[in-house]
Amino acid sequence: MTACIFVSDLHGKIDRYRKLFGAVSGERPKAVFIGGDIMPNFGRADTRGDFLEDFLFAGLSRLRDALGESYPRVFVILGNDDGRAVEESFIEAAEAGLISYIHGRKEVFGRHTVCGYSFAPPSPFLLKDWERYDVSRYVDPGCVSPEEGWRTVAVDPDEARFATIAEDLDALAGSDDLENAVFLFHAPPHESNLDRAALDGKTVDHVPLDVHVGSIAIRRFIEKMQPLLTLHGHIHESARITGSWRDTFGRTIALSAAHDGPELALVRFDLENPSMATRELL
Repeated sequence: MTACIFVSDLHGKIDRYRKLFGAVSGERPKAVFIGGDIMPNFGRADTRGDFLEDFLFAGLSRLRDALGESYPRVFVILGNDDGRAVEESFIEAAEAGLISYIHGRKEVFGRHTVCGYSFAPPSPFLLKDWERYDVSRYVDPGCVSPEEGWRTVAVDPDEARFATIAEDLDALAGSDDLENAVFLFHAPPHESNLDRAALDGKTVDHVPLDVHVGSIAIRRFIEKMQPLLTLHGHIHESARITGSWRDTFGRTIALSAAHDGPELALVRFDLENPSMATRELL
C-alpha cells in the first residue's frame, strides 16, 4: 500500500497549510504532492521569504523531526501565481532533503516514477514566469501572451517566443515507459472535468470565450502516453461547475485538488489503486 495525499492552490493560506500539516502528522502518508500556487498573493505582507522560511519550510522541518523515518516524500512544483524568483529557495530545500522539487524532472519513488511540470497555457493574468504557449503561438481571446506581461526572473526572448508545453512534455517523457508514472501538473487537460472555468456567456470583442481553459498539449500527452496517474490544479471552480474532481483518459486517472471555497481540498489515493481516490474538504 502506497498511501498519498495531494493538495494544490493553497495560495499561502495559513489555515489550509495547518490542516495539511495536521493530516500528514495524523495519517503518515508515504508521499505528499503539492501541485503549485503555493505562495501568498503578490502584495500581501506574508509573501516570499517570511512565508517560506518562517512558516512553510519551518512547518515541514517540524514534521520531519516529529515523524522521523515516517516523514513522507514531499513532491512539489510551483504554479502560475508563484513568482519564479522563489524557485531557488525550493531547490535549496530539496538539496537539504526537506522536499523533492520536481519541475521538469523525474524521481524514482518505489516502483513508480514521479514527474513534475509547472507551466500553464497563456492566461489573462500578467505574471508570466510559469506560462508557455501550449501547442502553437495561438493565444485565446482575452489572454496575454508569454511574450508580454512581466516576470520575476529574466528569460531568453527566444524561449518566451517559441517554447511550447507540447515540446517540453515530449522532452520530459523521452522514450520512457510511463505505465507506472505519476505526473504532477499545475494545469489541467483541455476539455475535461478539471478545466471548466466560470466564463459562460462572456465575450472579448464579441468573440465568445472558451469555458474550457486547460492545456491541449497536456491532454494530448496523457492520451498518447497513458501514465498511471496525473494530478492537477489551477482552475479553482471546475469541480463545483462540473460536479467532478476526476476524469479518465484511457487507463490514466486524472485528479484535481483545486477548490474555490475556503476549505482545504485534500485528495487521498493509493498508488496501487488510484481509481479509488477520495477527496475531502477540511
